[in-house]
Amino acid sequence: MAAIDALVAERPEGDAEALFEAAGARDFAGREAEAEPLYRAALAADIGEPERGQAIVQLASTLRNLDRPDEALGLLRDFLLAEPEHPLADAARAFAALALFDDGFPADALREALGALAPHLPRYRRAVEAYAAALDDD
Repeated sequence: MAAIDALVAERPEGDAEALFEAAGARDFAGREAEAEPLYRAALAADIGEPERGQAIVQLASTLRNLDRPDEALGLLRDFLLAEPEHPLADAARAFAALALFDDGFPADALREALGALAPHLPRYRRAVEAYAAALDDD
């Protein structure tokens, strides 16, 4: 983390990519509470792609690790609604599934995960989609 911070210090204050890298270093070190505001600052500074999508997914993962799965899910839902074809859409759905599970909705979590998987199946796509739709938490 010290090496990343040294590189970040070489960048202008408020540099979106530097903020993102500083956040990621803290996230990787298990210091999620320190990572969260840095991810938010990077996003507020209009970080470009591909880092923007990564920052959203990583922030959602951080929120989930901070025991705030509902916030993580809201962030991911907004991202997926705005950009359903984003290259990280399936990753966002995977983290949404984890957040749903953590929030006590295992059937919704499995439905989300299967929904992300189904389009990639060369066979049985319709069957998997139908089974996923039939899942119920009751």
